Amino acid sequence: MIPESSDESPRAAGLERVAPGALLCVVGARPNFMKIAPIMEALAAGPAPVPAALVHTGQHYDAGMKAAFFTQLGIPEPDVDLGVGSGSHAVQTAEIMRRFEPVVDAAHPAAVLVVGDVNSTIACGLVAAKKGVPLIHVEAGLRSFDRAMPEEVNRVLTDQISDLLFTTEASAQANLEREGIDPARVHFVGNVMIDTLRRHLERAVPAATTLAGWSAPDLEDARGLRYAVLTLHRPSNVDDAATLERLVATVVELAGAIPVVFPVHPRTAGALARAGLDGRLAQARGVRMLPPVGYLEMLGLMAGARMVLTDSGGMQEETTALGVPCITLRENTERPITVEEGTNTVVGTDRARILAAARDILTTGGKGGRVPRLWDGQAARRIRAVLEDWLAARGAEPATRD
Repeated sequence: MIPESSDESPRAAGLERVAPGALLCVVGARPNFMKIAPIMEALAAGPAPVPAALVHTGQHYDAGMKAAFFTQLGIPEPDVDLGVGSGSHAVQTAEIMRRFEPVVDAAHPAAVLVVGDVNSTIACGLVAAKKGVPLIHVEAGLRSFDRAMPEEVNRVLTDQISDLLFTTEASAQANLEREGIDPARVHFVGNVMIDTLRRHLERAVPAATTLAGWSAPDLEDARGLRYAVLTLHRPSNVDDAATLERLVATVVELAGAIPVVFPVHPRTAGALARAGLDGRLAQARGVRMLPPVGYLEMLGLMAGARMVLTDSGGMQEETTALGVPCITLRENTERPITVEEGTNTVVGTDRARILAAARDILTTGGKGGRVPRLWDGQAARRIRAVLEDWLAARGAEPATRD
């Protein structure tokens, strides 16, 4: 449930630490954490840091997650914590807007920076736009062309109201131009998620540590551990009982060919329990269900896997950067470069297509791919360079209106 709030709650959560005219950087949900970490680090670097404050909406937040992501990635303590919590898309978006507006009113920021495509992204973006505060969108222009995805709606709308847009791949620029966005506002800088991956890869927790004690058949071969990683969380996959049952049956069958490691998203855990499928997976030979794992644990699992099966956009990018074959359990992707240049194959939820793609990886090694241009770990530095020039051109003057 969403906790009770008042107009004073943002101030009590640390608004006094926000310098007037600072850049307000918003983080809200798990996919944001890996994106905001290198940005905050880049803004704070050097003898003349860019004044910035971190606002955590609390869309996804608990003590365990703070240890698993904030602490592991070196994300600074949020200056402002809105403490929104869970709720439906409409309720959550509205509550984020209600709590973020007083922060903008009090802070008089030079701009608001949002990342990705979660509810926090569009909610805080709308507040900024309606207050006349410049809006900056990192990871702009990605499109699945599937308006049934809530994230697609968030992406399209956020881009339309943004003043400065940073893209990760060439197709994003083309999408924005087609939608009427002035190219002068768009900057191709690379992928901040890959900044985080490259910085922390050496610190990744080895898969052998995460999987210690698991005696699955065929878990090891001459090359070491032999396993696949599975993640599921999209509503289209886990909220429809028939689709979820089909995927579970496919995973159980796949586990006969290669052990499957399945860190279970909280949303997915609930859906499996409601459908009565959690026991089937837990008892399946060759399937290891894990609770949600931290970033460094997941990075180690991905880096050591023979393949990854996922409906996560971020993991499509991470596997491409790691050179690990990826099978995307969706009918589309908003990250086409992972298919065109990387290791990703989009197969949907059809059992035969999934198993055929897995067999191809097991017999041929799957797509080799290459790392896309500017996915070199320097995207956040490029963002800072553009921001410095942009803020200087504007005089870094706070801009708000009643």
